[in-house]
Amino acid sequence: MIIYKSMSVYISLGSNIGDRLDHLRNAIGEIVLIPDIELLRTSSVYETEPVGVTNQDWFYNAVIELRTDLDPYDVLEFTQTIERKLKKDIKYRWGPRRIDIDLLDYDGMIIQSERLILPHPRMNLRKFVLVPLSEVAPCFVHPILSTTVWTMRTNCPESSVIKIKENV
Repeated sequence: MIIYKSMSVYISLGSNIGDRLDHLRNAIGEIVLIPDIELLRTSSVYETEPVGVTNQDWFYNAVIELRTDLDPYDVLEFTQTIERKLKKDIKYRWGPRRIDIDLLDYDGMIIQSERLILPHPRMNLRKFVLVPLSEVAPCFVHPILSTTVWTMRTNCPESSVIKIKENV
């Protein structure tokens, strides 16, 4: 049995349907109600161009840092439950969604399973993740690439527009 003690967790949130800011705030509000989770930092909210399927409304994105004693699979289950509760409702891959919650990193763990891949497999390719992540965790180092968030952000091939919007 593994006992997790005060692990740092980074989570990305996004929304491009309806009241995007309200959806992000509701998701964060649900996350902080989970026992054994402490919210440490919240990035600013960024308005970002959609990636993949570009014919849709722009997203609001943010990253939060948590501290928890929970297992990474429990954190994943909680975030998926919150997505269902807040009606994520994706019709197709990279399509519009009311809320999207992605587990980016769990204390530098490397996990490759059917249910969970950590670190998030495309985080280094997404400015909408790297920009807010660099705000809350400027010293973050990708556990597989051994690269800082600033280097990933600088070298990111994605050229989407990212505009700071406001605080959550």
